[in-house]
Amino acid sequence: MSDSKMPAIGKSAPAFTLPAVPDGKVRLSQFKGKQNVVLYFYPRDNTPGCTTEACDFRDHMARLQGMDTAVLGVSTDSIASHEKFAAKFELPFPLLSDEDHAICEKYGVWAEKKNYGKTYMGIQRATFLIDKQGKVAAVWPKVKVAGHVDDVAKAISELKG
Repeated sequence: MSDSKMPAIGKSAPAFTLPAVPDGKVRLSQFKGKQNVVLYFYPRDNTPGCTTEACDFRDHMARLQGMDTAVLGVSTDSIASHEKFAAKFELPFPLLSDEDHAICEKYGVWAEKKNYGKTYMGIQRATFLIDKQGKVAAVWPKVKVAGHVDDVAKAISELKG
């Protein structure tokens, strides 16, 4: 799969409104002019890599908030699943539910995956940094969890404004 479907750096990030835990609903536009947004897409609640990634963002939350940055996690899991996941790991940021994967498709992260010889559609782990103007400032198309939050923080620190 090519990453060409992903929004390009410098372009407006695709708008969305999604059901979220704990906020009920989150709109990308609510951050415009106020905060940068780290929008990270992950395959599944309560799986090893996704749990590590969520906990890494959790553990760096004060640092990211100090950089005027909100963190939003997105998967196709249900709100009920997100509630359990957020509570279990004390996640201090919203988890958004994209059960029909429409937003995943807009961001080019809904991809063909292979596991144990089976081919299926699912989320390719990816992160987007969206600046205060609502533009894509950085993209990590195939995230390796280890060290990822540091890479994101470095990119935020390099933003103007």
